Amino acid sequence: MSLAGQSSNGGSPVLVLAGGLVGAAGVALSAAAAHRGGAFTGTAASFLLMHAPVFLAIGLIGGNRCLRIASLALLVGLLLFSGDLLARDFLGSRLFPMSAPIGGTLLIAGWLAIAVSALLRPRS
Repeated sequence: MSLAGQSSNGGSPVLVLAGGLVGAAGVALSAAAAHRGGAFTGTAASFLLMHAPVFLAIGLIGGNRCLRIASLALLVGLLLFSGDLLARDFLGSRLFPMSAPIGGTLLIAGWLAIAVSALLRPRS
């Protein structure tokens, strides 16, 4: 296993696991937002659900190093951004100062890195 737990077929079980956990958390938090309210919880749930397929796709099909690094940036960004929003609703305080902006910046960078990965030539 290498970066992002890449298997011999090019896929990554770690990213598939992340996709499943992120998706499950998104569904659970959507239910929590519907039952207990909390705008931040609903936003976090939406972000989790919209990113889960990315981890599944990259984990199943694999990709170049740039694509795997991009997926890790997305995962860390998602954890920081959603974690901060959830801390605000459930704990009444931020995760830590600047956690949501740092997470959001990592999400943007991750998506841009995915775009850049499309321009890179595959290794033979």
